[in-house]
Amino acid sequence: MSTKTYNVPAISCGHCTATIERELKFVDGVEEVKAELDSKQVTVEVENDDVLAEVEKMLEEIGYPAA
Repeated sequence: MSTKTYNVPAISCGHCTATIERELKFVDGVEEVKAELDSKQVTVEVENDDVLAEVEKMLEEIGYPAA
């Protein structure tokens, strides 16, 4: 298990955080997701670091690229 926090400047509302949390849970290997409006950060807990590339790809696909 490892944890990574991304800065995601496009987070602007509660809908954004809900979308990010919902979509990232579909990525195989993602154990936990927490998106925060105030800090504009997304923290993911993953099985291993190999999953992080898929997390970053999904963030890009749903319109919330990591900075």
